Amino acid sequence: MNKTALGAVLAVAALATSACGQGLLGSDTKNDEGPILLGMGIPLSGSSADIGPYMKNGAQLAIDEINAKGGVLGRKLQLRAEDDACDPKTAVAAANKLVAAGVAVSVGGYCSGATLPTLPVFDRAKIPMIIPAANSSELVEQKLKHIFLINGTGDQQAAAGIAWMTKSGAKKVAVMDDNTSYSKDIAVRTAAELDKPGGPDKAGVASVNPGESDYSANVTTVLRSNPDFIYWTGYYQEGGLLLRQLRQAGYKGRFMVGDGSVDAKMIKIAGDKTAEGTYATMTQTPDTVEGAEGWIASYKQKFGAAPGPYSTQSYDAVRVAAEAIKNAGGSDGDKITSALEAINGLRLFSGPLKFTPQHTISNGGFVILVVKGGKFALQDSLK
Repeated sequence: MNKTALGAVLAVAALATSACGQGLLGSDTKNDEGPILLGMGIPLSGSSADIGPYMKNGAQLAIDEINAKGGVLGRKLQLRAEDDACDPKTAVAAANKLVAAGVAVSVGGYCSGATLPTLPVFDRAKIPMIIPAANSSELVEQKLKHIFLINGTGDQQAAAGIAWMTKSGAKKVAVMDDNTSYSKDIAVRTAAELDKPGGPDKAGVASVNPGESDYSANVTTVLRSNPDFIYWTGYYQEGGLLLRQLRQAGYKGRFMVGDGSVDAKMIKIAGDKTAEGTYATMTQTPDTVEGAEGWIASYKQKFGAAPGPYSTQSYDAVRVAAEAIKNAGGSDGDKITSALEAINGLRLFSGPLKFTPQHTISNGGFVILVVKGGKFALQDSLK
């Protein structure tokens, strides 16, 4: 998404909430009685639709557990999910629906490019936003009071990628992105690190157009620089195609993907044999978290399927919201925000939580996964 288009969407988002701090309907449906509503903008349609149900289910599991223990301040939690389709305009419309519905906290956000223009929608309405997945550093750079991230940032992911490339002996690294906010952010930050002495050399940076089926021109350009390691920072559809076409063109070096490509469909698109040995920078998935067997069993029992990427982060986003609402003594947005800033040691899947002054987690929690036997498995904790 280019800066001109993004600016237009941000302007629309600001106008949509400027008339009244509580959204399009001009009324605050939040009160101190009845259920506390949590909102979630997630992809339920479009190219990333497979991720949305994982996030929704993870959030719902946390809500059910909290409600079974009496809720928060004697009130039940309820989840309202809206489809953002990983599309900026659709995401802004979804955010405005959630504001109008009177949500106390937003616990959604997967695609950074779609999440970014929703920030002013929630911030102007004084609705805290606890983002479980989207992690472009552009989100942090907005410096908005009510916005918090519980996934590692683009800076932290780039650092994890560089650490693994160096550890694994990479000599020349090519970085490839899909021009989205999330992907470009990691690519630019990784390239900047590669320019520094003491590590692998930068073989080049290339961007592809998402949604295409033939990346042969991009493949040819990248392979001219003779990389022995390629880092793809985009999403799984293009990542699977790109990997397959790189191997078909004769590339025999190592291939690593960012967290947006950690999905079984990336392996399916590339082919099991082709994907074998592919690395990934990723905050831990349920099956790579030590001691998560009981949680996985609870998820399977409730939803009849295994949890996937960002289900644990969404589960934690609800728990963080509940803790802050409890400590704030109600659903006032400014008080919840202050309570979020004061959290110190709440244990999440990623470890004890304490937000930095920038409202990010201090430890990105990134690990290195590798495709083994047709699935992503833990390769290295980077500790």
